Amino acid sequence: MSGIYIHIPFCKQACHYCDFHFSTSMAKKDAMIAALKQELVLRKDEFKGDTIATIYFGGGTPSVLTTTEINDLIATVYSNYKVIENPEITLEANPDDLSQGKIVELSQSGINRLSIGVQSFFEQDLKMMNRAHSAIEAEQSIGEATKFFDNISIDLIYGIPDMTDARWRQNIAKALSFGIPHISSYALTVEPKTALDSFIKKGLMKPLDDELAQIHFQTLYDVLTKAGFDCYEVSNFGKPGYYSKNNTAYWLGEKYMGIGPSAHSYDGEHRSWNIANNPKYIKAIGQGKLPSTSELLSQTDKYNEYVMTGLRTSWGISLDRIRSDFGEKYHGYIIRQMQNYIDQGLLGLSKDRLTATKKGKFLVDGIASDLFMINLG
Repeated sequence: MSGIYIHIPFCKQACHYCDFHFSTSMAKKDAMIAALKQELVLRKDEFKGDTIATIYFGGGTPSVLTTTEINDLIATVYSNYKVIENPEITLEANPDDLSQGKIVELSQSGINRLSIGVQSFFEQDLKMMNRAHSAIEAEQSIGEATKFFDNISIDLIYGIPDMTDARWRQNIAKALSFGIPHISSYALTVEPKTALDSFIKKGLMKPLDDELAQIHFQTLYDVLTKAGFDCYEVSNFGKPGYYSKNNTAYWLGEKYMGIGPSAHSYDGEHRSWNIANNPKYIKAIGQGKLPSTSELLSQTDKYNEYVMTGLRTSWGISLDRIRSDFGEKYHGYIIRQMQNYIDQGLLGLSKDRLTATKKGKFLVDGIASDLFMINLG
């Protein structure tokens, strides 16, 4: 099974923390949609023989598209690829785009999963992040969406300066009050050259506090797991049957194709990424060229990626697989490297499965990097 990710590089306004590729000008939207459809056609032979199980509209803000435009892109996938009978088709959406009429239209389209970018139910947080929606719109959009969609996820951000644990608990409680089956939650991070980075450097905003973020994560974990959610990936909590099939495929090393400017692809041997420039992307695709860069993954690259993605999940990484797929040198290396973290209670080993403990989950990226193999080839 494989997945197709379609990057919609448009937003109404720039969030202060975001470093994803997007434009706030919609002037080239029609040309972009035509180019996305053309790239899908140009690359159809890459997945020849593969079956598409998921289609994911990310961005940017995919909900700025009309339902007709979304359906056209879905139809292009169906016309050029073999798709399973009931694929998961996700649309990332912002609350301010989800009017009652838009939600009804989407429910009658090919979209069967909504991922709503709430981030916070508090006005002060939304203004600090420069989100386009209000707290009221966040609540209204979810309430309306639950009437028409069963499979809904919302995004929340923690580690926001001056956010007390009490306010964070209120955010989580509000999300749970809607009965949604999936929550994705991320720590606020400072990416280079973002507005947030500039504000902190100028002293206009407090620096982020890792200790606060860790406290928020532990609160999130405790509350959601008690409410029946599984932390199946460090940033993703789903009730049984509602894990994101698209994202799970990424973490389990399945193939995926990224369509659109800045989108990444993976075929098991190569990783490639499209140019992050809208006009250049549109021009190249119009000439029948793929504006992408590709790299062949070495054995060490594959090992490191397996460790990085696998350790973030509840399934962890298999030491037997490391021995069989990568060899004794890699197996011996991870055995030596992991012991210190097991002794600290940050990693746990059950049979051949190495997983992050509750205590280790928040620190898992740093732990994984210490398990990476460097310069072995």
